[in-house]
Amino acid sequence: MTSPKIDSYNHFIPPAYLELIREHSKDSGIVKRMTNIRVLWDIEARIALLKQWPEVQQVLTLGLPHPEGLGPPAVSIRAARICNDGLAEICRRWPERFPSFIASLPMNDIPAALEEMDRAITQLGARGIQIGTNILGRPLDDPEFFPVFERITRHHHLGVWMHPVRQQGFADYRTEAKSMYEIWQVLGWPYETSAAMARIVFSGLFDRLPDLRILTHHCGGMIPYFAGRAETLWAQLGSRTADQDYSAVLKRMSKPLIDYFRMFYGDTVLGGSASALRCGLDFFGPDHVLFASDCPFDPEGGAMFIREGIRSIADLKLPPEVEEKIYRGNPSALLKIGQTSRGP
Repeated sequence: MTSPKIDSYNHFIPPAYLELIREHSKDSGIVKRMTNIRVLWDIEARIALLKQWPEVQQVLTLGLPHPEGLGPPAVSIRAARICNDGLAEICRRWPERFPSFIASLPMNDIPAALEEMDRAITQLGARGIQIGTNILGRPLDDPEFFPVFERITRHHHLGVWMHPVRQQGFADYRTEAKSMYEIWQVLGWPYETSAAMARIVFSGLFDRLPDLRILTHHCGGMIPYFAGRAETLWAQLGSRTADQDYSAVLKRMSKPLIDYFRMFYGDTVLGGSASALRCGLDFFGPDHVLFASDCPFDPEGGAMFIREGIRSIADLKLPPEVEEKIYRGNPSALLKIGQTSRGP
């Protein structure tokens, strides 16, 4: 039997959650996108698709919008529970195909988010949490969100799946009301990821929580490719800023700046580009890269990203032990597959 390939970042929307999207989302574009991809919400169609790759096992995560994007806590708390119940049921029914899922939280109500985290992990079997690169426009280093990072790290000892969040209304030019040509998604999402990573690093979150593990979608966004620029220009942090004093930021860091960025994990979701994946592997190292597909958001409705993701890894002709880490070792360690989280 072929060794399993654990797909650590792909998306599914339970049908009951899709109904909430239709009912509450004010983004007509995202409603159109999510409704039109059958394997995104039809589990039988997803299983039929995956028959092409008997060795692929998928760790399920919710597609956008996240619960807080649907409305106030009265809506988001219920939405998170519906999402997690739906994903957990799929994993219970088809454990060989879907060994685990990542919980979504109502991040506009932090006490409720902590409660749902505990429920999803200890009662439903979730093996991590997913959050956006911003929470309704607020940065992740906002002190209000610290308890979420602290709970998942110190109590559950599991990781954070960080997904870029940026909509069409985030204009590329101040003279315009919206982003054109879907630049907000194709180029905006890697920037969102990179900006969130920078805020986490400079805020000192990794120093406060040295065991914090964050999986970045799309292999760390811009950071691996621009690592040289980031390292040399941020070494001069404050030299271009007159209205704030950044002189103490670098001094308080306990390790070289770029090493903090290497504390993140990256997935292989790069559209099948082997050269981009080589860059990500060179930056993060073989212990911090996980196979993922981003299924089903490709031109073929799911098949292309799985096929091309596997092909991009094969094209690099990596040593067998490195492939083993990417496909199985690193996901198993991050997910703590086979281990049970402590209760609250």
